[in-house]
Amino acid sequence: MTALAAAALVVSCGSIASASGAPPRITHGPCQYTQTPDEPPARRVPLPPDPRHTPSHGTVGMAVRTSQGPLPLRLDRAKAPCTVQSFVHLARHRFYDRTVCHRLTAYPTLKVLQCGDPTSTGEGGPGYKYKDELPVDLPPAPSDPTGVRRLYGRGLLAMANAGPNTNGSQFFVVYGDSALRPNYTVFGTVGAAGLKSLDKVAAGGIEPTAQDAAPVDGTPVLRTELLSVRPSCLP
Repeated sequence: MTALAAAALVVSCGSIASASGAPPRITHGPCQYTQTPDEPPARRVPLPPDPRHTPSHGTVGMAVRTSQGPLPLRLDRAKAPCTVQSFVHLARHRFYDRTVCHRLTAYPTLKVLQCGDPTSTGEGGPGYKYKDELPVDLPPAPSDPTGVRRLYGRGLLAMANAGPNTNGSQFFVVYGDSALRPNYTVFGTVGAAGLKSLDKVAAGGIEPTAQDAAPVDGTPVLRTELLSVRPSCLP
């Protein structure tokens, strides 16, 4: 089950073998996308291509239409080639289309919108997982005197996970500078128009619950649906 905590952005992912004991399928390239039989895909999708020479240069523009406005993304192959390969693969198979961003956080040190789960529960994924490609160049978070947490700055695009090497389909976009341990793969940025859309969603707030009339973590009041996610020709 997804943990909703200020210090963690996680999704539920499966173990590496099914209940019947059958071994998972694993691609043979450097990314080693690994099937998660105990956590079947929320939408049927094959394992991504895994070429020996995974593209690791250049960027990929993604045109993302949402119900709250455009969310253009630029994916950076140099920072996270396996992650970009997977994201583009899912987009081409329309895995993200008509999915709802299920989580908004508004902590003083964690301001993100989390998306990428077709079930909208925080537990759905593509039926596979793959390795981390962790950032090594993020500056220390000014709010953390221990120096452990890093600054995930406004506009970054990163993967959510359920621990080491459990990336799937869920990702988060940072609308305000956030302090996190560098345990989340950064694989791109949000364009200017996307930041305006994120600010709109953030300003709408988080739906109150029976336990908390003013939560700082939960479902966005403004329903944010990814209408379509496609590779684009952004410069």
